[in-house]
Amino acid sequence: MNASPTRVVLADDDVLLREGLSMLLERAGFTVVGQAGTAPELLSLVRDQRPDLVIVDIRMPPGHSTEGLDAAREIRAEWPDTGILLLSAHIEAERAMELLATGHRVGYLLKSRVIDVADFIGTIRTIAEGRSVVDPSLVQELIAARHRNDPLEQLTEREREVLALMAEGRSNAGIARQLWITEGTVEKHVRSIMTRMRLPETEDDHRRILAVLAFLESR
Repeated sequence: MNASPTRVVLADDDVLLREGLSMLLERAGFTVVGQAGTAPELLSLVRDQRPDLVIVDIRMPPGHSTEGLDAAREIRAEWPDTGILLLSAHIEAERAMELLATGHRVGYLLKSRVIDVADFIGTIRTIAEGRSVVDPSLVQELIAARHRNDPLEQLTEREREVLALMAEGRSNAGIARQLWITEGTVEKHVRSIMTRMRLPETEDDHRRILAVLAFLESR
């Protein structure tokens, strides 16, 4: 039996952009269950429709500052399994960090990336499948910010070994086998790495992504 189509809500005050995204998503097999032009309209739609995924502009009326991002945070708090894709015309790394650190079913794209239809649809599918996507421009901004105060300098030699294996995509169990230590010891090293690198505390493993990115950039 085929899975039900992913149900999506779109939120942006640009009506033409919303309609264009809606057409793209419908053609790709998604079901757009609602559109919103303001953050309150978005929250109302989400409560009513309970979509699988929300695509929201960070800046929305009336202030065009963080209304969309604030609504996305509220959605994540109330419905943690709802996927969220943030769209922005600008790189706003620090503002988006808290939400991105929640780790699962979340993404951030610059609006300029939406012109590549295949990549955009691929991003939507990735988030719908439970993974995270971060715009390369945002990644570079985050790395640059961390280089101004290099967190890797604080790591011990063993922690660097653990981080290097994390960068290879190994699980804690895989790292334990490679280094001939217990999985519990690996978990302690990972917690220490996150603390020393000042990465936000979360209940999942996806903040490992930022740690790995910083490690790869330092090589």
